[in-house]
Parts: sequence; C-alpha cells; structure tokens
Amino acid sequence: MIDDLVQFLDSSPSPWHAVESTIQRLEGFERLDETDKWDDLPSASYVVRDGAIIAWRTPEDGAAPNTPFRLAGAHTDSPVLRIKPRPDGAAFGWKQLGVEVYGGILNNTWLDRDLGIAGRLIAGDGTSTLVNVAEPIARVPQLAVHLDRDVNSKGLKLDTQQHLKPVWGVGESSPMEFASWIATRAGLDDPASWWDLCLYDLQGASIVGADRSLLASGRLDNLLSCWAATRALNSAESASHTSLIVFNDHEEVGSSSTTGAAGPFLESVLSRIVASKGGTNDDLHRALAASSCVSADNAHAVHPNYPDRHDPDHHPLVNAGPALKVNANQRYATSAETASEFQRACESANVPWQVFVSRNNMPCGSTIGPLTATRLGIATVDVGIPQLSMHSARELCGVDDPVHLANALTSFLSD
Repeated sequence: MIDDLVQFLDSSPSPWHAVESTIQRLEGFERLDETDKWDDLPSASYVVRDGAIIAWRTPEDGAAPNTPFRLAGAHTDSPVLRIKPRPDGAAFGWKQLGVEVYGGILNNTWLDRDLGIAGRLIAGDGTSTLVNVAEPIARVPQLAVHLDRDVNSKGLKLDTQQHLKPVWGVGESSPMEFASWIATRAGLDDPASWWDLCLYDLQGASIVGADRSLLASGRLDNLLSCWAATRALNSAESASHTSLIVFNDHEEVGSSSTTGAAGPFLESVLSRIVASKGGTNDDLHRALAASSCVSADNAHAVHPNYPDRHDPDHHPLVNAGPALKVNANQRYATSAETASEFQRACESANVPWQVFVSRNNMPCGSTIGPLTATRLGIATVDVGIPQLSMHSARELCGVDDPVHLANALTSFLSD
C-alpha cells in the first residue's frame, strides 16, 4: 500500500500531474466533460477542471434526486517555486531562471537541491501538454559560510526576489531560450507560448528510519490526502448516499479561483448531479442539508526539538492515526457533531485517532474545509495526518498514518 503512495508522490510533481495520477487509480470511472449535457450519468464518473478533479459513485440501485453526498476533500497544489513567463536571465557568467514563489514555502529548504521542472505547456493554438523533465536542471546555490560568517548564529535571511533565483547553466542568456528548450523536452515543434511550470526536488519519496517507520517526500501536504481519498472512493460501498472526492487547486494561495474551494467547481458539479436525476433546486438543498464532508489536510505533529510550539494537551503524534483538527475561530470547520461522526468512522475501521488544537498564542493555518462548509452549507470536519517540516521542499510523516487515513475515509464514505 505504501509503495503505491510512493509511486503516486513521485509521479505527481505538479497539480496537473496529480490529477493524472488520480485518474490512473480510479477503477471503473468514466470521464465527463463540463461542456457536455449531463443526462443518464454513469454510476461512477469524474470530471477535470485544470488542476482539480471531482469523482463520485452513486448507489448501484439508483438514487433519488435528493440523495445526500458524503465528500472527502483535499488539494493538489503544494508550495513551490514556479517559472515566470519571461524567465531568461544571466549574471556574471551564470544562466538563471526567473521564478515566483507560490504559497508559503520554507525558503531555505529549496537551497542546494537538484531541481527538475514539471507542469503544463500551452501552445499557440491553445492545446495543453504535460511535461516532466525529471533531471537535475536547476539549482538555487547557497552563499558559502565564508562569505556569511554569522549565518549559523544569527540565522539565514533570504530575499525571495534576489536570493531564490536558480542557476541552470553558464554563459549568456538569450530571449526565448527557455521557451524553446522546454518545448523541445515536451516534444513540441514550436516554442511554448505560455506555461504553468513548477520546480521540484528530484529526490523521490522514501521510507526512512532504522525501523522504516517514517515517510519522507516532497508534497506530502497534501498529495497524501489525495491518495488516501482515491483509495477510499475505490473501496467504499454505499446504498444510501453518493460518495464523492474533490481535489481543489490553489489552496496554498487562498482558494479563490475557478478550481479553488472558494470557486464554483464543486457547487456546479453537485447541482448538475442532482439535475441529471430530474431533481429541482429544492432537491439540491435537501441533499446538501443531509450531506457531510471530510476535509483532509495534514496536521502539525509535535516536534521533538520544539515541543513548546504545541498545546500540551493537543499535540498529535506520528503513527497514532489521523488528527481531528479543531479551532474555535473557524479556521477549521470541525464541530462537535462532525467530530463525533468522523470518530465513529475511525472506530468502525479500527483506526486510532487523536486531536489537534493550536496554542492560543500561535495562529493556525486553514484548509478547504471552512470554505466548502461556507459556500455549500455542508457539515464538515477537518482532519489530517500529523507531519513535520510542513511546506518544506521535503516533508516527513509516519509510515502507518496514510493507511490509517485511507481506512478511515473508506469507512466514512461507506454506509
């Protein structure tokens, strides 16, 4: 099971690759197009919008228009360095690439790593091509300690415009050099017109520790949850509700987009599913009122070197099961009722569970959970696998917890 997660992580260096990796794991699902008329839908279907995907399975014996949904949500994007539209540059004999910081990266973790390039290219005629150059193409070199004598005592300070620009060769740079090079690597005849391209650490996911108890990889936040939810949807059985997974894009930058949780994608799909069964707007609202959602996004495990950064009574441990994420200020959507529902799902699957609450003097992040709950009125619980080094180029979690999450989500999506 973990071997498949490792493969999923390594084959998903960008949100668009994560969508393709998910499609490859959906068993017996048929692809729909948003521009087609949705009549007499297959019982197992999915739809893709750029870097987001929604897949669902309706009860085999059919479903009434007001049949409720059970959703498992996650996101496909991770904090990275992305290639700017005009990236070609050079300084002092070094060819460099212009990059833009996407999301809240840990700046220093991108230094001195062999970086590949992945994403999609858009040709002049509008066609899209996935590309993954899984070779050491770029590197962000750190300043030598001899030239920064106080770095170990005063800390590393990086200007994101000046100090995170990678080198990718030597000599002079010319306009369109990168566009021509990446198009060639993608098998295109003409230079790419536009792109969405991510740099990523080439070191693959790996099981680490003398006892092989840990998993290290880039993009654990939040591809791990995407993998677990996909396995759950494949395995779940239901006769009373429609089981659905939604993987949004742009969570790391606020979710306000056509594919983000604050956008219309999920609402559009849910309303069309109801309409395809002859349902009315009233049926849609009845379905939503009876629905529930698990927002799965990783949590902060207690750090052995920084235990003071955690609430002493609510610090999650690795390999101790998914954490129910609670925040009274609604940074997480968990309520007492939705927490109880997820607890029952865990206990039904014999999965351990725990609770995460941030310190009062340390603000927490947020997820797609509050946005989904606010936009649709669906009762939602936020959960996540405990991990270290969140938003690093390389993150760390327990090797047992992804399986725990997959089993808990299977139970939740089933009757």
